[in-house]
Formats: sequence, structure tokens, C-alpha cells
Amino acid sequence: MSGGVDSSVAAALLVRAGFDVIGCFMRLGEVGDGLDDPTGSPAGASACESDRDACAGAGPAPSALASARRTPLPLAIRHRGCCSVSDAADARSVAAQLGIPFYVCNFKRDFGRVIDYFVDEYAQGRTPNPCVRCNDWLKFGRLHDYARDVGAAYIASGHYARVKSAAQKARADESGDDLAGCVPAGEGAALLRGSDLGKDQSYVLFGVPRAHLSSMLLPVGHLPKPRVRDLAREIGLPVYDKPDSQEICFVPDDDYAGLVERRRPEVARPGAFVDPAGHELGRHAGQHRFTVGQRKGLGDLGARSGESVFVLRRDAGTNTVVVGPRAMLGAGRLVAHEVNWLRDPPRGWFDCDARIRHGSQPVRARACALRDAHVAGPSGRRGRVELTFVQPQEAVAPGQAVVLYEGERVIGGGWIAEAAPERQS
Repeated sequence: MSGGVDSSVAAALLVRAGFDVIGCFMRLGEVGDGLDDPTGSPAGASACESDRDACAGAGPAPSALASARRTPLPLAIRHRGCCSVSDAADARSVAAQLGIPFYVCNFKRDFGRVIDYFVDEYAQGRTPNPCVRCNDWLKFGRLHDYARDVGAAYIASGHYARVKSAAQKARADESGDDLAGCVPAGEGAALLRGSDLGKDQSYVLFGVPRAHLSSMLLPVGHLPKPRVRDLAREIGLPVYDKPDSQEICFVPDDDYAGLVERRRPEVARPGAFVDPAGHELGRHAGQHRFTVGQRKGLGDLGARSGESVFVLRRDAGTNTVVVGPRAMLGAGRLVAHEVNWLRDPPRGWFDCDARIRHGSQPVRARACALRDAHVAGPSGRRGRVELTFVQPQEAVAPGQAVVLYEGERVIGGGWIAEAAPERQS
């Protein structure tokens, strides 16, 4: 329970469906907690004292809730993360209203791994996706372990995706039944896109271990977002109109480059903008400040050619950023590492749909699981996949995830290691 409307309604639907529900808030750190401090010193301990008291108990604690609500937090931060004191207070309030036990799981130390990954990826010239890693390592990793320790049969969340077996998939779930997402998939569980394609979050769940699918419940994945808010209002949940969280929760000021530089000061050094032929066009303050496809912040580098330029690639070793015209952004091929398969991968080349970023729509592609051994990445997985697009795609950024679909089913996905214009390997 993050304190948002989606997870709150998910909990309410499970209670309505007859489950014995335990609410869990993942304490990843609060505003002022020193998240960008490698030592992890709790600079803002006083701001979260009331929430820390809740770690030892279960169930509602009105005095702690009132104290948390009195804590002054900047509005821009309060509503943009998913782990603040205010969010914890909202989650506690919903749990109290639903009459379910509520626990705060202190995953701050584990969350440090996500922040380290984020910083290291930028420092090494890649563009990270911390939300996917957080789902992989914490929400369906550490939290799954915690559920097993307390004897829980399922892990549920408010993600807009669906988990169904083949038999369930054959029966349409657009029947108007609000509780359709509360039915366990059991054997043969598959991860499917959310019914509300505008809110679909299956992309950020591709890293969930296949073995965990049968113990996942996604109660709101078959519902459109307006219906979720309507349900929250009908139930009387206090978060029915709470804004959705935005951006990266541990970079509430949007200054991700500043976070990287505080953690890795050696990256903040001048480098060169170069064209595809290697000619220097200008200077920059560090390659970590850019990502593939970026246009903003390049000044008048395109003045010489008379057309806009975009970041084509960056080299952490030489601290150079290669820029060029939009026509050179297209990639026809990529190779991804650390692949997580959610079904047995087909042999040889197979047709599929692919998404190269969370906000993009799936595009037609052909893929092939590579059988050669490869050094494991941060997740410990060793699989690789090669993919060619039917039509070249712009801004394929190393470090981002590529997720493969067969219709509405997630086949698997991995982390982009390289992209190239060629359409054939």
C-alpha cells in the first residue's frame, strides 16, 4: 500500500472478495532522509518519527497518523514520490478504514541498491529505469520474501496489468465485475497488459520472476482508471482524488544529474560534443547529463548544418556526446542482456511486439533468444536476446528495458545493451 488511490482500491477489493488482507507500506526513505548521501545518514529523522513508531505494530494508530499529517513537507515533494511520511499516513488511514492490519516494512537499505544502480548507469553512459528495478528487486522480490515469512499466500499491488491463466484468459473479464482481478491465476499464470491501455503498467513488471506469477494478484488491472477513482469515492476512501505520483521518487527536484555528481563527483568534468565523424562541435559539463534522443540542452550545435541535432550516443570512457540529425536516431536492431522470460522462449527467430520505453506503444519486431553464455548483470540473470524492428525506431537507449509481447501477453524482456542501424545481424 503506497498511499495512492490504486493500491488503496486494490486492498478494498480484496477485502470485499473475502481475503484476509495485510497492508504493507514499503519504507524506502523520506524527504530529508539523505537519500543522495552514500552513508545513508538520516538527516531528517525528526520528520518521520511518527511513521517510524508504526514499524513495531499493526493496525491503526490515530495519534501517530495525526502527528504525521502535521509534519510540514514541501508540496512539490509530498505528491511526487511514493514513500514519504504523508504517503505512509494515507496508507495507514485507508488500512484503518478497511479494518486490516498495517505494517511498515523498512526497505531503506535495500532501496539504496536501486539508487546505486541509478547512479552507476548514468556514470557508465547508460539511461537507467529505476522503477522497473524497484519492482523487480523490492515489490516482487523482498516483499515476496516477507510475505512468505508471514505465511501470506499472495502478493497484491495496484498495478495496471493482469495475471491470468489460459482458462481465465478465455473468459472475457470485461464483464463489469469489479472483483474479476481478485481471482488467483494458479498454474499456467501469464502476465497480460492492463485493460486500460492508457494506464498499462505491464512494461514495468516484466522482471517479476516467472515462478512468482501464480502468487500475484492485480485487483485493478482490468479496470479503467476513472472506475478506480469512482470505487474509491463510493467506498469513502480519503485518497479518492489524490494525484498520481510523478517522476522518480528519490529525485523530487528533478535534478538527477546533481544526485549523480554528489555520489560520483568524478563524472562532473568537461567533455566534447562531437558529430558522427568525430569533429568537435562544442563543450559540455559531463556525458551523464544527456540521454539518447535528447534535443533540449544542446544549444546551437546544429547552427552549422541548419537543422536540429539530437543526442545519438554517449561514451563514458572518453566523456563525449555524439550528436547528429534526427534521421540518424533510427535503430533497426538491438541486443538486450539480463533477459527474464515469462514463458518458454521460442527456438530461432519469432515474431512479436516490442516496447522500448514505458510511454511507447508496442511495435512489430522479430526476436531470437541467444544461447551463448554471458556475464550476469545486476539482477544475476545471464540470458540475451537479439531483436530487429520491422521499422527502425528512434532513440533506442542502452540501459532502458525492451519488453516483448505476444498479443496482450508479456513474453519477457531485458535491458538494452546495444543498438545499431542495421536491421539484420
